[in-house]
Amino acid sequence: MKYFYGILSFLGLVLPYSQFIPWVMLNGFDLSLLFEAITNTRIGAFAWMDVLVTAIVLIGFILLEGTRKKMKYVWLPIVGTLLVGPSLGLPLFLLLRQLHMEKNILK
Repeated sequence: MKYFYGILSFLGLVLPYSQFIPWVMLNGFDLSLLFEAITNTRIGAFAWMDVLVTAIVLIGFILLEGTRKKMKYVWLPIVGTLLVGPSLGLPLFLLLRQLHMEKNILK
């Protein structure tokens, strides 16, 4: 599973940024223009609201599960979620959790 989560973490970083970086290169880092583009259509607003709720739930899950399992580096998938989105945060957390579980089984 760790390879599966690793591949998904990579894709969760590369795929969103393959769209975001060209947009920033074309428009600059204009937050008002970015917000306008996000809310310009109802379907765009729907997608971003869905991502926002998912990110909030994911951060709560990471904090709860990471604390419960006494995991290290739980801040990393939180930062990934905030800088990229749940597409990076979730598989990265699952990868860290898998590695943590494997390490504890070997003890």
